[in-house]
Amino acid sequence: MSVVFNRVAIIGIGLIGSSIAHGARESGAAGSVALYDASESVRARARELNLGEVFDSAADAVRDADLVVLSAPVGAMGAAAASVKDALKPGAIVTDTGSVKRAVVDAVSPHLPQHALFVPGHPLAGTEHSGPDAGFASLFHGRWQIITPLDDARPDYAAAVDKLEAFWRALGANVERMGVDRHDTVLAVTSHLPHLIAFNIVAMAEDLESVTEGEVVKYSASGFRDFTRIAASDPTMWRDVFLNNKEAVLEVLGRFSEDLAGLQRAIRWGNGKVLYDLFDRARRMRREVIDAGQDTATPNWGRDDGKA
Repeated sequence: MSVVFNRVAIIGIGLIGSSIAHGARESGAAGSVALYDASESVRARARELNLGEVFDSAADAVRDADLVVLSAPVGAMGAAAASVKDALKPGAIVTDTGSVKRAVVDAVSPHLPQHALFVPGHPLAGTEHSGPDAGFASLFHGRWQIITPLDDARPDYAAAVDKLEAFWRALGANVERMGVDRHDTVLAVTSHLPHLIAFNIVAMAEDLESVTEGEVVKYSASGFRDFTRIAASDPTMWRDVFLNNKEAVLEVLGRFSEDLAGLQRAIRWGNGKVLYDLFDRARRMRREVIDAGQDTATPNWGRDDGKA
């Protein structure tokens, strides 16, 4: 694999940031990797893991970088951009990994100098783990990376988008281009609302533990167990997601609440046809997800054993 960027700087060394560092080095897509994190302990651990050249200031990390990846929580993206703006070299491409795009664009764009090229993005990959130890090079293999180009008429902007796409493909990702607002609506359905439901169900179950005397945890079936995996995600990240994509989330949540009320009525009045038809539709969607290669049909969702 030929080098796509001579130097890549990553601001934020969590699961995504550290995985980009692993992937960029393993694939050869980056000649060198520079890293910075606001946490001194995270920087120290990144040095121990030999993730790349770790700096004690964001500005020093991005100096001479061809690609700068802002991998901070959504609510901290503006501050991250402000911390590097004066050190960006002419022609530097800046991207991000935020789960929300409109709020990130609004927060980051005012801080970037005219000579930088901002191409927002979002890797649809992750685990319930966080921190520099959680990263691994294959995290993005076969996963979608959404790039949301801006309305930038500069002649070198289109080339920057192409180059960023080539970088993500080198890391093993499938790349899709999408409008900023469309991204936020799609992700509200496919990611944000499912996480909100999982957080709520698991928190409710915790409240019930005092009543059930530990039996909720003891007899956790696969459905609840999968909710706990989702609910184990980084609370800071998800707090910022919901606060910064609230319009799209509230719109989808309203539709969900209406449909849930319909299910409640069907159960109360014993309307089996309504229940069956909805369950059948949902089952077909599961088959479509498998056919699209987004999951496996292996029994127990591909787990090696019944406890993972």
